[in-house]
Amino acid sequence: MRTSGYSMPFGTFRRSIMGIGHDHNQIHSMDVNNESSSEFHCELGSFDHQVFRQFRTLSATSADELFSLDWVSKLLDAFIAVQEDFKVILSKNEAILSKPPLDRFVTDFFDRSIRALDVCNALRDGIEKIRLWNKHLEIVSSVFDSKHKNVMVEGQFRRAKKTLTDLAIVMLDDNKEATSMFSQRNRSFGRPNKGKEHQHKPGHSRSLSWSVPNSWSASKQLQLIANGLVPPRSHEISATNGLANVVYTMGFVLMFVLWALVAAIPCQDRSLQVSFSVPRQYSWGTPLNLLHIRIVDESKKRERKNSVGLLKEIYQMEKSIHLVTDLVDSINQFPLTEEQRVEVQTSFQQVSQVSNSFKNGLDPLERQLREMFRKIMSCRTEGLEILSKAAQS
Repeated sequence: MRTSGYSMPFGTFRRSIMGIGHDHNQIHSMDVNNESSSEFHCELGSFDHQVFRQFRTLSATSADELFSLDWVSKLLDAFIAVQEDFKVILSKNEAILSKPPLDRFVTDFFDRSIRALDVCNALRDGIEKIRLWNKHLEIVSSVFDSKHKNVMVEGQFRRAKKTLTDLAIVMLDDNKEATSMFSQRNRSFGRPNKGKEHQHKPGHSRSLSWSVPNSWSASKQLQLIANGLVPPRSHEISATNGLANVVYTMGFVLMFVLWALVAAIPCQDRSLQVSFSVPRQYSWGTPLNLLHIRIVDESKKRERKNSVGLLKEIYQMEKSIHLVTDLVDSINQFPLTEEQRVEVQTSFQQVSQVSNSFKNGLDPLERQLREMFRKIMSCRTEGLEILSKAAQS
């Protein structure tokens, strides 16, 4: 279904969730009475509209705000809101989740959820990396943050230069020293394992207990999540009363949000070269496609500068570091002139502003990421229990 702009009547969303051109009698293949069927289809249309509305807002943000900590926070909020609605729909339709062909769609979605948990843990490690960088930024910004701001001596510049060098080494050697340090900490959103519990059975996710290993690849994991994400065919939509579309939509949203988060936050082997296309036949395809184009374009701009992540604050950090490094290297005579002193203060204030942004924004971001992890895990656990009970009955 093609759309023009964002002013779309709600009835259009209701039709899109069911597909186009289906026979009225086919839609009721699961023996739902007319009154409950109307309410049921309304819920599916509402879910479709929720996805459209959330990503319309995200795609319409200004260039200055795209990939800021605030924008990433809104992206996580959008996912959690959509995931909640999805979980409600599943809970209201427990009786038919295990019936073919819906059981296949649900099972495939839960399989993707396992990989999604790994990505969440890798993103958490990425936040830890930014925290490590920010510790160096705090030292740099504090060098000239003293009671005697008018007095700048050579020792302060030596300390700033050493800290900047240490920060550059940490960022450049990210794949070696920093990565091994994070994996050794074995932190994750799941409960810690002890003894032999880390030897997982086939099909279980190591993400429930351990950070991802050094050989793990964010881009490959995203591609595995994207693989097989194919819109259901017309007979599958009608046979499942539209629920196949709902499961597909949630699977696509999961993949897309993880892809955008990996673009923003430093991850092992991060890359946006993941093969997928945004479906145009869904109402939410328009804002998601626009967002996809904007993210790819932004990535191309940053990759030319070897950026470690598209997060706006990382870009500001890189700019301020280069500015301060050049300034510190250029000063070799003391005492400073008044013009030099003002320039130094201004430059280091920029570093301080970036540092404060990280200090205030990273903890809330990690809490949201933790919530995302728990929502995915909870939905998967409860869904598998439903399928297991149905199989035993």
